[in-house]
Amino acid sequence: MVAFTACLLYILSPVNLVADLYAQHQVCPGKQHSLFTKVHLQEVSMKLRSTMIFLFALVFSGFSHAEGEIVIKFSHVDSPDSPRGQAAEKFKQLAEQGTSGRIRVEIYPDGQLYNEREEIEALQSDAVQMLAPPLSAFGAMGLRAFDLFDLPYVFPSEEVLHRFVDGRIGNSLFRKLSAKGLTGLAFWDNGFKQMSSNKAMHSVADLKGLKIHIRPSKVLESQIKALGANPQEMPDNEVYTALLQGDLDGAENPISNFHKHKLYEVQKHLTISNHGYAGYAVIVKKKFWDELPEDIREILTLAMNEATDIERDLAQKENDDALANVSANPATEVYVLSDRERIAWQRALLPVYQEFDSVIGNYLIRSVARVAQQLKKEQDAAKLKRKASTKK
Repeated sequence: MVAFTACLLYILSPVNLVADLYAQHQVCPGKQHSLFTKVHLQEVSMKLRSTMIFLFALVFSGFSHAEGEIVIKFSHVDSPDSPRGQAAEKFKQLAEQGTSGRIRVEIYPDGQLYNEREEIEALQSDAVQMLAPPLSAFGAMGLRAFDLFDLPYVFPSEEVLHRFVDGRIGNSLFRKLSAKGLTGLAFWDNGFKQMSSNKAMHSVADLKGLKIHIRPSKVLESQIKALGANPQEMPDNEVYTALLQGDLDGAENPISNFHKHKLYEVQKHLTISNHGYAGYAVIVKKKFWDELPEDIREILTLAMNEATDIERDLAQKENDDALANVSANPATEVYVLSDRERIAWQRALLPVYQEFDSVIGNYLIRSVARVAQQLKKEQDAAKLKRKASTKK
């Protein structure tokens, strides 16, 4: 609306109109410029002012039905039935109900508006109001603390991951987004990543020389190199064809992605390595969020918290179902790393930590370990308490 008003003011400005007419007369120098008398300028100005008032009245009457309504365009690249898609719909439902129609959420799935490379710029330019991009996108923007999520084996379990992102450190990471004019609302899951190829991968030596697809990330590039393989970046929608044609040997994916993109048709082996994590952050433009009424922000925060719980449950179920389906399909052999083999992978990947310790921040890496230790203490204490109660 502001942009429209500004354009209208410019187009109907007497000065600009007269300048245009003057330019037209300049190309006909034989004509007298009687147009530019003081009286005539006043007449043109008065007529244009009347026209502007009429047009403004017409425009604002047309928008009066939307008075008090705030529209949130929520764009994402997943299908409506994906965990991201279903959680976005749940947020829409809760936000619109909770605000009694003061908020209207429009969901644009499947990259209808923007792809992952375009969407953050679209948010910053107010073309959309809400996104759920992959966490790796923030490292590419220069917010290197978010590269933490790409470190191999950094989160030993989902419980540790969620305790970490939902706590003080997760909030501190979101505060870093303000430097880019963004505000973080929630961390959503995709899942832990597994390794696939056309050869069995039990030991680190089995990956030597393989061309492995990764998402754009300096950390992931270093990770694949530490395993002796060759990292290859390309859009997700090109991976299937590249594997089929032999341009790629393998890929790393949450098993839900492996199943959804039918990579089992072109990959004979899948190793359950849980070597990394893939997730998203729901974000809005900081200026947009800060200018919302406080009561609206509170309602939207509660709606997002509930949608987040649903998204995480759906993501876990999708990965569990995908593992069952792929395991039942004889086209792909599924292998689970033994404890000994997993430790060997972890040792091979230690140089990645050394390379990015100062880039990401040693305090962040240590904070994950502290969260894991605290959670283990609580779990051990709960076990002892249960044993004591059974003895009674």
